[in-house]
Amino acid sequence: MNSKKLLLAEDDALLASLLDYRLKKDGYQVTICSDGKKVKEYLEENRPDVIITDIMMPYFSGLELTDYVRNQLKLKIPIIVLSSAGNEENVLSAFKLGANEFLSKPISPAELILRLQKELAHQN
Repeated sequence: MNSKKLLLAEDDALLASLLDYRLKKDGYQVTICSDGKKVKEYLEENRPDVIITDIMMPYFSGLELTDYVRNQLKLKIPIIVLSSAGNEENVLSAFKLGANEFLSKPISPAELILRLQKELAHQN
């Protein structure tokens, strides 16, 4: 069991619960935030080992979140960005702001787990 703390920022309740189930099955401690405000509140008190964020979220997008984590909080934790808007502009913006990975929706939970493991392995 790895019991890594993971922040899942996703406003699609169905996808969030599907990923929550799969990630917990793999031993992650998952916290779900359904909008950008909750994400910021969570990050004021907590330091997850990895962040998975959707781009399109209420109040605060995944791109703004990535920018916030990298430039305001100055954290190096891995950030994996998910988006159904997998257009080139979003992908490039995500990477420029400091995202480690970008996955287009619909995502495969198995692929997400694999990329998570890869990012966390770089941390050690």
